[in-house]
Amino acid sequence: MELNNEMTAQQSLALISETMNNCRKAILRNNAKGFFLWGILLTIFSLGIYLLWHTTGRAGWNLIWFAMPLIGYPLAALLYKKNDSIPQSEVGRMLGQIWAVFAVFSLTLSVLAAFALPMNITLIIVILMGIAECISGVVLKNWPIIVCGAILGIGGAVAASLLKSEAQLLLFTLGGLLLAVTGLIVKSQYR
Repeated sequence: MELNNEMTAQQSLALISETMNNCRKAILRNNAKGFFLWGILLTIFSLGIYLLWHTTGRAGWNLIWFAMPLIGYPLAALLYKKNDSIPQSEVGRMLGQIWAVFAVFSLTLSVLAAFALPMNITLIIVILMGIAECISGVVLKNWPIIVCGAILGIGGAVAASLLKSEAQLLLFTLGGLLLAVTGLIVKSQYR
């Protein structure tokens, strides 16, 4: 009996769909650590900078933010093992590009704000972070990521409008906690 080596269109679509779902699950399983790591770092940095600014009255402590990636990227490299890496796929590349765009916009706006361009930088970065997290959740079809991103982006925007000076840094603490909680939820979903 001769085997038919050609797949029907429906079989091909089913295989593609299954491959995409498996890729999403692998990305979520592996990204749980990243959400947790960056959430903890964001919480520590934001609380530290808030306390320094609050006790000294000097906004210059915000320059410490630039040390966060210098600490975070090496820690992330240690955290992920070779076999733990995120699968290379269009979804993985898309997520990387979403967060790269967030980083470029946040860094650019931070530098502009440092040179006295009047803007509420916290408001802008919190909204951008919420949008990046929501879009990541949509791409990964994961409601906890979408909800945490919405809480951060929308709730953070409202709070940033109400809070003044160093108190706005506590929004980044909230963002860090939301990222860490997201990491824990995703880890429990994809053990």
